[in-house]
Amino acid sequence: QVHLAESGGGLVQAGDFLSLSCAVSGHIPSDSTLGWFRQPPGTEREFVASMRWSGGNTKYARPVYRRFTISRDNSENTAYLLMKSLKVEDTAVYYCAVDPSPNSSIYYSAAAYNYWGQGTQVTVSS
Repeated sequence: QVHLAESGGGLVQAGDFLSLSCAVSGHIPSDSTLGWFRQPPGTEREFVASMRWSGGNTKYARPVYRRFTISRDNSENTAYLLMKSLKVEDTAVYYCAVDPSPNSSIYYSAAAYNYWGQGTQVTVSS
């Protein structure tokens, strides 16, 4: 059974940076996809970034491109989302998720992901 747990959310000011962690337990095939999604207040969950669990093939949503970086620490089985130059519109609950299907091409679709963490709140003030 796969279990995901996010941490690192908080209240920051616009322009600040924040790093989210996603601790993964259980076996995940190397060709699975690890994704980060977010859900702003009153809206649907949206894609933020993704990568192959083995590393590489990183994808980013346009609003976060060149501001956010997705990565993984192999030794700790933990994924990260480094967020820089935060904006008020980045305020949301952030989730990590895993799509275990091999080499998925629909990394942007929340429906493709089987496993989800509980989410961590990120609030950016002006």
